[in-house]
Amino acid sequence: MPSIKPVSDLRNYNSVLREVGIGRPVFLTKNGRGRFAIVDMEDYEKTQATITLMSELAKGEKSGREKGWLSADDVEAALCLNID
Repeated sequence: MPSIKPVSDLRNYNSVLREVGIGRPVFLTKNGRGRFAIVDMEDYEKTQATITLMSELAKGEKSGREKGWLSADDVEAALCLNID
């Protein structure tokens, strides 16, 4: 169950921060609408790493479509993985 609180609860921010944990963000509302999320630093870093990975994968896919895909043999040769 998500923790949703009005932003005014930050007056007593220690009690709000105690509720934040890995996989347990606290969502803050302003005028009844979602406005902010307080997340654990580990969750934030995982999210940023996921965004970076997805961006790099999208670049690779775009490159493959525009410039052509490498065969498995070409990849192995480029990485010096030929075990013949």
